[in-house]
Amino acid sequence: MTSLVRHLTIDCSDAYRLASFWAEVLDGTLAEDDLPGDPEATVTAAGGALLFVTVPDAEAGKNRVHLDLQPQDLDRDDEVERLLALGASLVADHRRADGTGWVTLADIEGNEFCVERSAAERAG
Repeated sequence: MTSLVRHLTIDCSDAYRLASFWAEVLDGTLAEDDLPGDPEATVTAAGGALLFVTVPDAEAGKNRVHLDLQPQDLDRDDEVERLLALGASLVADHRRADGTGWVTLADIEGNEFCVERSAAERAG
């Protein structure tokens, strides 16, 4: 018997607030019993689940693990704009003149993630 990944766990300062942000990003849902102030909150979305756990420690440095997002309904650039409007911040822009590359953003608590090209852009 092997194991499977049940969810990816992310330490944070406010589990419900950060889970709410990621639920918007991923068009996912929070668990019905997750409420503001809870020490944990779970987002379920296509492709898996994210568990957010409130911890007292601040982020000490660069993430060793991060999410790479591939837009489904928008192209990369439109998705970056949507995420910035949700409260993400630009960390680094790695887009190239030929249309390849990615954009590194940070969520509302500073956790970095990347936005890659959509499948249509890759096939294009």
